Amino acid sequence: MSGSIVLSRENIVADIAELLGVAPKELTDDTNLLDAGLDSIRLMSLVEKWRTAGSPGADFVNLASEPVVGVWLDAVAVEAGPVQEGMTMAIDDGSVVDVVDVVGVGFGPSNLALAIAIEEHNRSVDPEHQIAARFVEKQSRFGWHRGMLLPGTTMQISFLKDLVTQRNACSEYSFLNYLSQRDRLSHFINHQSFFPARVEFHDYLEWAADKVDADVDFGAEARGVAWDGEFFEVQVAGRPSIRGRNLVVAAGFTANLPNGVESSTRVFHNHQLLDHLRALPEQRHHRFVVVGAGQSAAEVTAHLHDAYPRSEIHAVFGKYGYTPADDSPYANRIFDAEAVADFHRSGADLRQQLLDYHRGTNYSAVDLPLIEELYRREYQERVSGNRRLFVRGASEVSKILDTDSGVSVRISHRPSQETDDIDCDAIIFATGFRPTHLTDLLGPLGQECETDDQGRPLVSRDYRVLTSDRVGGAIYLQGNTEHTHGLTSTLLSNLAIRSGELVESLVTSR
Repeated sequence: MSGSIVLSRENIVADIAELLGVAPKELTDDTNLLDAGLDSIRLMSLVEKWRTAGSPGADFVNLASEPVVGVWLDAVAVEAGPVQEGMTMAIDDGSVVDVVDVVGVGFGPSNLALAIAIEEHNRSVDPEHQIAARFVEKQSRFGWHRGMLLPGTTMQISFLKDLVTQRNACSEYSFLNYLSQRDRLSHFINHQSFFPARVEFHDYLEWAADKVDADVDFGAEARGVAWDGEFFEVQVAGRPSIRGRNLVVAAGFTANLPNGVESSTRVFHNHQLLDHLRALPEQRHHRFVVVGAGQSAAEVTAHLHDAYPRSEIHAVFGKYGYTPADDSPYANRIFDAEAVADFHRSGADLRQQLLDYHRGTNYSAVDLPLIEELYRREYQERVSGNRRLFVRGASEVSKILDTDSGVSVRISHRPSQETDDIDCDAIIFATGFRPTHLTDLLGPLGQECETDDQGRPLVSRDYRVLTSDRVGGAIYLQGNTEHTHGLTSTLLSNLAIRSGELVESLVTSR
């Protein structure tokens, strides 16, 4: 797999200037950024952006301790990697590289599975029938929910639902081959589990990403997409645009925070939990609040209870208790390929009915062993009288005040209307994700895409967005299709099959 990373001093100054609302020329090496109006929330957003771009020096604590432009430039800048054979060197003059058959926006598990399917297709056909693909990924290296790789957490799907097995059981990219290559196959068999540890499955994904023969530009953020009458042109920040006959968008989802909640160093979504905890200021209250009732919320609650043995953990949600996930055999049929076809051919009312029937397989549901473990902990603390874990059902957070010393939180018990005001070191919202609107992904090109009465894209069975006649190429979506293809849209369950269907569509549409 190939890729290059550029984070120049000019890019860094431009990022700072954009955030402060000033011209880059107004910033000198001696500019004190605190005096210029930079606060911790803005600093956190810069750190996350520069980490994603591959800067090892993008450290919140270090940058906050010496907020001077020149110091930051020396710490954060990353030089361009060597130019690779057959590729155009990254320059900021708006030039365009050669045309490819398909440009993939994003390189998480979905487009990784697609890259593997393309490689395996290309091996089986003559050169003139091969598919040329190129991917852009804003992260500096492959990663999948790194901020939630918590110790002891496991996957909620079988290892057989890997990147390839349901499409090609003989693929060298299978999880079983990964285990063999890591010399752990017999050990995994002895483990007698269908569900690998999440850190192990992430290692499998990294192994596959390193192994696949794919052209991937890491540290490259797609800023917009245009149709020039013949090809798609993907504008990439600080690099030449990329042209392709087709487009596959797998840009992921946006962390969902409740209305009125603004992210800060102490108020944040669970998606980047581990990074936020590393950047957390000194604890003064030894207390955390976790909002949410799903698997991630329960995992965050358990992790904080383990990692901060002197702190109270308050889990707050509207139900009386966590709801067990329905992973029974018949319910899991909703993730089968046949169910995807059934869902797509159904009318809007039936689709919604099916989603409502099976919401417990994925949303606001927790693995039963974790529920039982949390209850065991809370009960033992009741017995001992040393309470640290408080699972506060039928409740909601009704007020948040974020200060320099901590977060003041008001928790309201909804049936009784009683309130409890507590001071904590951080409040974590495990409140899910929302699909990114197509116009946010595609810019003005999104207006050429047909939508339903709720503004959602109309998508054909092969994941192709219906567009106006002015767009001649195909736009495919990986994700953001739950309303047309069902619950598998946002999950790993159908990656292998979906990637094969995309390749088939790309081939037949030539």
